[in-house]
Amino acid sequence: MRLIKQSIERDGSGTVTLLPEEPEDMWHAYNLIRPTDLLLASALRRITTTSTTGSTTSTRIHTTLLIRVRSIDFDTQASTLHVSGQIAAETKHAKVGQYHTLDLELDRNFTLEKVGAEGEGWDSVARGIVREACDEARVGEVWAVVMQEGVANVAVLTGSRTVVRQRVEVGVPRKRGVGRQGEHDKGLEKFFQTTLDTLLRQIDLTESKPILLASPGFTAAAFQKFIMDTATRTGNKALLAQRANFVVVHSSSGHVHSLNEVLQSPEVTARLKDTKYARETRLMDEFMTLLRRDDGRAWYGPKEVERAVEKGAVGRGGGVLLISNALFRAQDVSVRRRWVRLVDKVRDVEGGEVRVLSSEHESGKRLEGLGGIAAILTFPLDDLDDEQDEELDNVANGEAPNVQL
Repeated sequence: MRLIKQSIERDGSGTVTLLPEEPEDMWHAYNLIRPTDLLLASALRRITTTSTTGSTTSTRIHTTLLIRVRSIDFDTQASTLHVSGQIAAETKHAKVGQYHTLDLELDRNFTLEKVGAEGEGWDSVARGIVREACDEARVGEVWAVVMQEGVANVAVLTGSRTVVRQRVEVGVPRKRGVGRQGEHDKGLEKFFQTTLDTLLRQIDLTESKPILLASPGFTAAAFQKFIMDTATRTGNKALLAQRANFVVVHSSSGHVHSLNEVLQSPEVTARLKDTKYARETRLMDEFMTLLRRDDGRAWYGPKEVERAVEKGAVGRGGGVLLISNALFRAQDVSVRRRWVRLVDKVRDVEGGEVRVLSSEHESGKRLEGLGGIAAILTFPLDDLDDEQDEELDNVANGEAPNVQL
């Protein structure tokens, strides 16, 4: 993503103009655009004209429209973003209040305006999304082929998402029976060739990035040998240059759900140790270890984490707030504001670390299973959940709840 222009006032209101340059940028835009925002972008609009004789003609024209956002739809596989709303500024071909859906496109600017003060505006989380999206130094993608005989899933891991780009299925005859070995070998070669062709359509051989090959048994190792033999036979120097980037690891199956165990293998973690994904995975693993230890240093759930923050336990010296980016997509502005304030308190007041995990990565999905929010504490706290139960009992007995303002 390229930042074209930015004008943000002290109260959080203002506009940002961005240029999406790759599919991953659409995911950042999806997390950035909220209902009630104003979005200015190029549009294709159908215009119907009536002649003097009463006949009508319909044409499509390219124009630029400003809409007040009502809903956002993101296609994770195609990385396309559709934003619907009501037109907020009249043009020659559109009136205020009419509905339109803008399809954001690569290499086309869009301008986003947020209202500050009483509205959420350009808060710290929104500005953080812009910084991350426009960070030229962010770690690039990692490719993975999770396979078993006859089935392969070609996936890409970015800083924010895991996307299955294509699934390959080719029938491979079993070895059993007289004369079946030759049929099996031919079927396996066809499967490998189809998978390689699929992979080459996806990756850029001029870039040096890890390519994970995972399978039960020896299928992945055989596929790597097939790739190198094919590159040598055809004189594909660009493919030969990728030899050091291939990492062969074991998986329990060739289905995409096995990718999580692949990413936790020592061979892969060593290669991906500097990526955003690996850092977040390590933090989630650390949290789960502390949770199993049950020593009061790991808590999850909205109320429990908020109490831990209020007690100053998620600050300097190892405090970490783990929060899913799905919480910031809440339709209710007050709900989003609640989490933004918590993030600001931990990072700016307490001096703790904040990690906003993507709901499209395995680490983020694990966090969502815990309510979307968790914390590693600098010192142990006991009975945070009991405090909530005690307040509920007090309310049930007619006593006033303990409310912290």
